[in-house]
Parts: sequence; C-alpha cells; structure tokens
Amino acid sequence: MNKLPNSCKPLFYTFWFLLMFNAASAQIKEQGIIPQPYKIQKGKGVFTFSGTAGIELEKGIDQHNLDFFEQYLMSVSGSVSSVNNVAVIPDIDIVIDSIRVPQKEGYQLIIKSKHITIHGHDEAGVFYALQSLVQLIHMANGKATVPVCTIEDHPRFAYRGMHLDVSRHFFTVQTIKKWIDLLALYKINTFHWHLTDDQGWRIEIKKYPLLQSISAYRDETIIGHKRDSPHKFDGKRYGGYYTQDEVKDVVKYAMQRHISIIPEIEMPGHALAALAAYPQLGCTGGPYKTATYWGIFDDVYCAGNEETFIFLQNVLDEVLPLFPSKYIHIGGDECPKTKWQTCPKCQQRIKDEHLKDEHELQSYFIGRMEKYLNNKGRQIIGWDEILEGGLTPGATVMSWTGEEGGIAAAKQHHDAIMTPEKYVYLDYFQSLYPAEPIAGGGYTPLSKVYNYEPITKELTGDEAKYIKGVQANAWSEYMASPAQAERQLFPRMLALAEVAWTDKANKNYNGFLKRLRYQHPMLQRLDINAANTYDEITGDIGTTADHQTSLSLNTTLPGGKIFYTTDGLAPGLKSKVYNKPLTIISSGNIKAGVFSNGKQTGRTYMQSFNIHKAVGKTVTLVNQPKGTYNTGDISGLVNGVFGNKLYNDGQWYGFNGDDLDATVDLGSVQPVTKLGINILKYHWQKMWEPTLLTFEASADGKTYTEVYRQTAFNDNGINAVRATIKPIQARYIRIKGTNKGTIPPGEYIAGAKAWLLVDEISVE
Repeated sequence: MNKLPNSCKPLFYTFWFLLMFNAASAQIKEQGIIPQPYKIQKGKGVFTFSGTAGIELEKGIDQHNLDFFEQYLMSVSGSVSSVNNVAVIPDIDIVIDSIRVPQKEGYQLIIKSKHITIHGHDEAGVFYALQSLVQLIHMANGKATVPVCTIEDHPRFAYRGMHLDVSRHFFTVQTIKKWIDLLALYKINTFHWHLTDDQGWRIEIKKYPLLQSISAYRDETIIGHKRDSPHKFDGKRYGGYYTQDEVKDVVKYAMQRHISIIPEIEMPGHALAALAAYPQLGCTGGPYKTATYWGIFDDVYCAGNEETFIFLQNVLDEVLPLFPSKYIHIGGDECPKTKWQTCPKCQQRIKDEHLKDEHELQSYFIGRMEKYLNNKGRQIIGWDEILEGGLTPGATVMSWTGEEGGIAAAKQHHDAIMTPEKYVYLDYFQSLYPAEPIAGGGYTPLSKVYNYEPITKELTGDEAKYIKGVQANAWSEYMASPAQAERQLFPRMLALAEVAWTDKANKNYNGFLKRLRYQHPMLQRLDINAANTYDEITGDIGTTADHQTSLSLNTTLPGGKIFYTTDGLAPGLKSKVYNKPLTIISSGNIKAGVFSNGKQTGRTYMQSFNIHKAVGKTVTLVNQPKGTYNTGDISGLVNGVFGNKLYNDGQWYGFNGDDLDATVDLGSVQPVTKLGINILKYHWQKMWEPTLLTFEASADGKTYTEVYRQTAFNDNGINAVRATIKPIQARYIRIKGTNKGTIPPGEYIAGAKAWLLVDEISVE
C-alpha cells in the first residue's frame, strides 16, 4: 500500500476521528450523508470490510483520491488495502465513466454485501463518492460496515463556496488546512480567501516589501463592537501574512481535495493597509495607517493615478502564479467616492475618459483591471457594487447586499453567485439568546441558511442558468480565535453545503437535522467548536385573529417538551406545558425551557411583553421601511415587544434617508396620558437619531394637535422616549421623526444616507 503523503495527514486524522465517533455511537440506528444525495435506494444487509481490503483502481485515476480512504481503513479498522494487486480479489472497484454518470462531479456508489463499486464522472466524482462512503461507515464490535444501498448523486450547483476573511483576524496555515478538510468532506469545492483589506495585507508580494513590514500589521485592535462609542483599543500590535511558499502549500493541499482557492485582492476600496505602506497610491498622499477598527474608510486607491494601476498589476503578477483558479476576486465593494470627488487626478480621469461621474469611474477602474486579468487568461469576480456605472463584459457578480445584484446580472446574461448577507453571512448571530458571543449583527439561524433558495422567482428558466452557485461568507471582525470562528462557521456551513449540492426537491430541514445530530458529536471529536443552538427554543411573535399579540414556542429536539412560566421564575417539570400559541393579554415575562428525559436541554428562553393601548391596533406609514431590518408586517411597531440593542430580533424598522411618519388608530376616542417610542442611535452603524421627533393627537383623524416634541437623544444605543402629556381624548396618534438625511462631514461614512431606526410605539 502506498504510504500516506504528509500533506494528506490532516484529512486522515479527520477520518480517523470520524470512525472513532461511529464506534462510540453504535446506539444510533440510522446514519446519513450531508449533503443529502440526489437518489438513495436502500437495500438489506451490510458490507463488512475484510481483514485485507482489495481496491481495484482504474489506471489514470489520481492516487490522492484514495490515499485518505486507504489510510483510514488500515489504521483504524485493521483492514489492509491493496491497490491493483491481482493476487487480491478486489472488494472495491473504482472507475471513471462519464457516460454512466453524465453530470460533472457526479458519482454512483453501489454497495452490496460482498462488493462496492464506484463510478465517477471525473476525479472529483470519485473523491465525493469516497466522502459519502466515509460518512456511511459504522464501527461496531471491531468491524467496519456500511449499509447495502445504491447512491446516484451529483451537485445542483457547480460553484459551492465558503469565504473567509483573514484580514481582520489572521488564521494560521494549520487552521486553514483543518477547515479545508471539513469543506472537502461536505463537498464544498471553492474556498474564497479574502487576503487584503483596511485592517491588514496578508499575502507576500516580493516586489513591494513594505506590504509585509507595514501593511500586514496594525498598531492595535478595537475592543468590543464597532457600534460602541467611544471606541476602546487593546494597545497590542497585531498582524501576520502568508509567504508565497505557504500559499502554494495551501493551494496544493486544497487542490488534492478538489477545492479551488480564489484569492481576493481588494480594489479600489478597502485599501487603507496598502496605502499605509505606499501613500502615493491614495488621492491625498497620506499619511495613512492600517486601520485599527472595523468599517468603511474614505481613503481608497486613486483612480486618476497611473501608478495605482502599475502597482496593482505588479501585485497580480505575483498572485496569479500562486493560484491556478479560473477566477480572481477583485472586491469592488464599499468604495466611497468622497476623495475621488475632490481629487484633481480623478476628476481629470473622468474628463479624459468621458465618464459621467464617480460611479462610472469605478466601472472604468474595474474594467481596466478586468482587461488586464483577461489578457492573463483569468476572469474576475466582484461584489455586486461592480454593477455601478455599468457591468463590465465577462465579469461575474457576487451578490452580497441582497439578491438584487445577482438578479440584475442574470437578467443581463452575466454569471452570478448568490451570497446575500441576510441569509448566508456566518458572522451574524445564530440565536437570539442574550448569552450569544459578540457577532457582526443580524440574525442568521441554521434554519435560515438551510432554507435559502438561490434561484429567485424573478428569474426565468433561461436566466436562472446564470446563477452558478451559492457561497457563505465569514467576516472575521469578531472571530479573534479559531474556536470563535468555528462556532460561527459550523454547523451552518453544513447547511450551506446542502443548499449548494442537494436538489431542491430533496431538501428537508428535519431530515437534515436528523443527519446533523448524528454528525455533531463527530465535529466535536474533530476538535471543531461547532455551535449547537438549533434544538433550543425559538419564539415567533405574531398576531391573533382578534389583533392580540401571540407567542409561538418551537423546538426541533426530538421528543423535547416545552415547559414555561409567566411569573418570572425559572421553568421546570412542574411548570405549565406548552402545547399551543400563547395569547399575551398582560405585561410580564415569559420563560421557557425544553426538557428531554427529565432534564432541561439548552438555555432558558426569555421574552418580555409590555401591553398598552396601541398593541394590535392599525398602523399606517407614509414612507416604507427598507434594508435588512424588519421590512415586512408593520404590526411589529405595536406588538408590545421592545427590540434589543443588537437590532437582530426583527423588531426594528429602518428608514434610509426617509422620515418617519406613522399614524396609530386606537379604534375609538379614549384618554391618553403617556406616549412612547424607541430610537436606535449608533453613529458607527450609520444609525442616527432624528433631528426632531413629535407626537400629535387627533379625535377625528383630520385635525391634529402637537402634544410632545424632542430634539435631544443622548444615549449611544436605545433611546427610550417616554413622554407624559397633559391628559387628552384621542383616537389617532401621529409620530413624526425627521431623518438626519445626509451624514455630516467628519462623521463615519460622511455623505451617505442616514438610517433612522425605530421600534414600538406605545400609548397609555
């Protein structure tokens, strides 16, 4: 048997632990594969690996496809494999047959009681068949077995990706390889390596040594969240970079696992780290310094400076030989135009190239770099902002701000990869429990990732073919260690793997959870710090038929029973049993726990309610909310639930540059003495307080009288407006909030539209 190459050992250990997990889990009756295969036909009996496992490998098949599996069997089950040895009757035949398996990366796995046959469309198909075989192996009584079955399988999408930002926080080569092993096991075929950004340049460029000595390091790092004010820092120099030899090693390692690595070299924005080393590439000439906190910065590459393009071309000339991938990601996102608007060189470029404005200047920038890469035989991918000023020919759009960019690209017959932050950003919170570790924002539970559908209803059948795949993104601002990152990445990456691979008709969330529960302990044994929040209680706040607030409690834990209290005490087995949605008629706190086998599993769920006169009443808005906040049913403005300071619970409504103008109909004329609303103020998140907030009251809905006004909102975070007014008789309450409009000079993202975030209009 061939000796296992050193480069293969991490995956071997993955398999070793996997089998050890199976051995320790004999009580589990059914195993399952993630991602779910296209077709499985179950049989009777099992195949048992013999003491000497013969494997017939068709001539020409890459030995790396088999090395991991061979070592796995030999070292753990006691079986000794022999490849292409005529003296041994083969237990496993492996062949490539693109006629029998017509789909790229597809395979057929036929397991009989005495023999296993693998047909792969290509090398990748063979590899993925072996990954499925690994997931099926069960170890009991010293024997390794797999169930008799026939699997026909192929991916739904050609592009199945995971993005990792190493600029905000740096991860070692060993850690990257560990995660690549997991991606390969679950049939992810693309690793998007985000190597440069404002907070650090992470790849060696020999022509520009200052990128290593200056750009790769920052003086210190922000403590806490970016939204905090004032910012606090740790005072510790931080950084690092990958040498070109290390990059080559990682790329080779990934290729052996049929994973293509796409590098991202950011341009024209997110360039502060590079400008710190080479200030002549910026519009002002600096001085600049590598960013020490997270966000978007006005200082970007100067689009009017010819030296900028020479620099980037030289950088790419060193990057390209390291990455054989078809694509090179050039960023293109979040590029403020502030400096370009006042830069003489940029304005001259606009004039010389007959461009309309700075948006077309960005398109010129992207198009010029795309042409350079095309001449080198590569194609570009960019975030959806590359649509600004017109999409360059041949560019692939990675749609992150929403699905609109991917839809627009597909309708223009451009390739697109769907990666909308609302659904597949793994740096977002995965539960709403207060004890969750700090995260970027938003709420992306496992179920939301799993249920994401990349082909939207806006696309016709012909347009849909331009959606090449889907990707989950992990930005590392709040992932300071591998353990923190793993908790964010796994198991949500497994859900993404099934979105990317499995046919839509074969997806089933409960079935996925069943297979995940089997594999979750294995992830722990692999030293993967995977989160286990999916079986905890979730609460859905709604409205009953008679317009009262309701609370539905849910758990996916098999056999789990929910007990709850309404008196603020901890739930227990003697508490009330939950069996239907609760109608909330009075203020108070509800606590609930899920119990299994007489013990509570997971954390205690908590939800507070404040029932007032406006709860369940009709609300009308002049301007509609926007963004990734709550844009659906506006009854959440009067449901008796206050949004949290993390603004990830679906209770906040955002108005981007627009004023708040809301009217509540109380249904009848009645006495009113108190009015309230919550305002969220985080200037570092572009969330600004209104310049003026007023309450008006009316008995007839025609004539309104102002009863309260406020102009000062001093708290960074939630500003709870609670106004006690002179008693009046009113049916209609009108709330007006004047949006800040444009963020003023000197503030974060100056010139952008301000967000006005509001929640819970209360009337007493």
